[in-house]
Amino acid sequence: MLKKKTDVELADILAELVTEISQKLDVDMNIKLWDGRILPLGPNVTSDLTLVIAHPGVIASLLKGPSLDKIIRHYIHKNLDFEGGTLFDIGEQIVFNKSRKRIKEISKSTFLKKLAPFLLVPSLKPEDSRAYEGDEAGSTAAKKDAKKFIEFHYDVSNDFYKLFLDERMTYTCAYFTDWDNSLDQAQFDKLDMICKKLRLKEGETMLDIGCGWGGLLIHAAENYGVQAHGVTLATEQYEYAMKRIKEKGLEGKVKIELKDYRDLDEQFDKISSIGMYEHVGIDQVENYLSKVRSMLKPDGLFLNHGITRRGKKTKKRLFDRPEKRAIQKYIFPGGDLDSLGNTIANMEKCGFEVQDVEGWRMHYQKTTQEWCDRLTEHQDEAIALVGEETYRIWVVYLAGVSLTFLKGSMRLYQTLATQNPKGMPATPQTREDLYQ
Repeated sequence: MLKKKTDVELADILAELVTEISQKLDVDMNIKLWDGRILPLGPNVTSDLTLVIAHPGVIASLLKGPSLDKIIRHYIHKNLDFEGGTLFDIGEQIVFNKSRKRIKEISKSTFLKKLAPFLLVPSLKPEDSRAYEGDEAGSTAAKKDAKKFIEFHYDVSNDFYKLFLDERMTYTCAYFTDWDNSLDQAQFDKLDMICKKLRLKEGETMLDIGCGWGGLLIHAAENYGVQAHGVTLATEQYEYAMKRIKEKGLEGKVKIELKDYRDLDEQFDKISSIGMYEHVGIDQVENYLSKVRSMLKPDGLFLNHGITRRGKKTKKRLFDRPEKRAIQKYIFPGGDLDSLGNTIANMEKCGFEVQDVEGWRMHYQKTTQEWCDRLTEHQDEAIALVGEETYRIWVVYLAGVSLTFLKGSMRLYQTLATQNPKGMPATPQTREDLYQ
């Protein structure tokens, strides 16, 4: 019969298990228990990186019902924490350890039997904090839901985003022509590469769907002389972008509307969609692409820049997994990831001819890792602006996304397309002009 243990006795039990397991783990980090003792999690630990468990109720909670959502909530409420590094560092140690085969040698029944006393401990049950209230899966895909989804993520605080974004407030994948480049330089190079791929010419009209804080529109107007038009559903982004446009004297060159792209009825020479595709939803992809095609002039170019998942043998989506539910609940309600193959197939189905595809997975991995590091460095300022729970949600989000790019579960592609061909497409014969 199980007997209730004191917190010290429970720490002794866990410490014994950690000591046993550590000989089979290939990680360079520690674990800190609720009684303050610090134990190495590997046989040759030299790092100060430490996973902190604040209460035995955390073990009880996960033992009785393990889930990714629960782990996230424990981290948000500081029941799980880290010291001596970043959350990315912790995740990298866990995701890329090379000792999984050795871990399988440990008897699960013996392991669970030793942990059995934790079943008598009251589980810590951290409540949801900053979670979307409503249909976070976006099954209705209504316009009113789309605005709520976007505002939930982007209208947190412009000053909060300034803490970790570049000087232009670019919240999409940077482009590192040199891995040692600064984030500011890499985001400038990204904006310029987009303009080059669209072969922008002075006097042309350009639409940017989901224009964010207006960085691409301003860059295109200043450096390529286009008439730039953007739409966003995020009020704070819109107000910030309009202020920047006025400060730069670009009122006659750049126009931004607080509007759903589906409500536009104009045509443009060039259209970009940078990091907006993930918000569309798989079931709405054909409608999205058909609308884009209707807004593109016959000889125009369309650049779609979006995160994708790996193609699967089955139709099961990456976002049918716990990662999806967590991201939709805390970060991007309504978000979904397509595969590259399905994106291209739907482009062709909707009357596009794909001219170019380029993968930027590691560029986004580096971008999100830098965002995570920069936000972590500005912890106190971030907490003062948005509160500790929101700060911690963004840290776990950025670290998790960066790790997912690193292991290849998510990818990033730029896909350039024209309308179906009737002769020569509106692109050069080679990519040579992109690198001049």
